[in-house]
Amino acid sequence: MGEETGTKPMSPRDLRVSDAEREHVVEVLQKAIGRGMIDLDEFTERTDTALAARTRGELNAVLADLPGLVHPDVYPAAPPVSYSPDQRLELNAKYSALVRNGRWLVPPEVVVRNRYGSTKLDFSEAQVSSPVVRVELDCKWGSVEVIIPEHAAVDLNAITEIKYGSLQDKTGSDGRPGNPRLVFAGRLHGGSLVIRHPRRGLFGL
Repeated sequence: MGEETGTKPMSPRDLRVSDAEREHVVEVLQKAIGRGMIDLDEFTERTDTALAARTRGELNAVLADLPGLVHPDVYPAAPPVSYSPDQRLELNAKYSALVRNGRWLVPPEVVVRNRYGSTKLDFSEAQVSSPVVRVELDCKWGSVEVIIPEHAAVDLNAITEIKYGSLQDKTGSDGRPGNPRLVFAGRLHGGSLVIRHPRRGLFGL
């Protein structure tokens, strides 16, 4: 042991985390769903915390009560997890911004509840478990942005109500064949829905 200095060594828990580490923890949480350790509501809450984490300690906190799933300094790849056909993911944004991007797992049904907030769903790198995904909207005075890959398509016919709101499909894919096919349903009250492809540099969409 060397002489002590006046500088306290930094704890590994205080180290800053990268986007890749946050995404890995989300994959670990997906694994926890597959093992029945957490339900979809817990997954949503813990994923929000993980994506907002700044340090390794904050990131590990969402895994602390899951035996064998706290990620080490070296991050092994988590195996893919699939949803059963009757499962769905509920996303709730109230007075806040909620984002899903990267390699997140998409079940056959996604429910977006938005109150005075914003929701961004980026499907460009998502792991989609079925060729058709139903996206049910329950949005009031909030915005929803959806990014789909070039090979995907949307179906907007099941949206039952747009009141004091707007809908923009910048992909032009409504009604066209595509995989995955995102079928939107539900209502927009005083909000907006924008669907677009990923941006391509400075001059993208």
